[in-house]
Amino acid sequence: MKTEFSDFSDFYAFYLSEHSQAACRYCHYLGLSLVLLGIALIIGSDLTLTWLLILPIIGYSCAWAGHFVFEKNRPASFDHPFYSFISDWVMYRDWLLTPLRRK
Repeated sequence: MKTEFSDFSDFYAFYLSEHSQAACRYCHYLGLSLVLLGIALIIGSDLTLTWLLILPIIGYSCAWAGHFVFEKNRPASFDHPFYSFISDWVMYRDWLLTPLRRK
């Protein structure tokens, strides 16, 4: 079911509600970490840029597995790919910065 959102903050609240299971979020974090590692390997080695085509498959495979296995819901990226892509990185950033905010 495709829902329209007035702005990103409305969507992000929905996005977070679709990621209530910690295991699903950790699947996202794993996928995004592998994407960043892949980019670093491409930059730091002789890997061809063709590998850039594989990175989204790796990242989304992890994230979608989290939805299908743990959340038992349909990934928001199916209906809202742009907002979902941005939300993935915002959620990842928030996860990385959470320990720093506790100090």
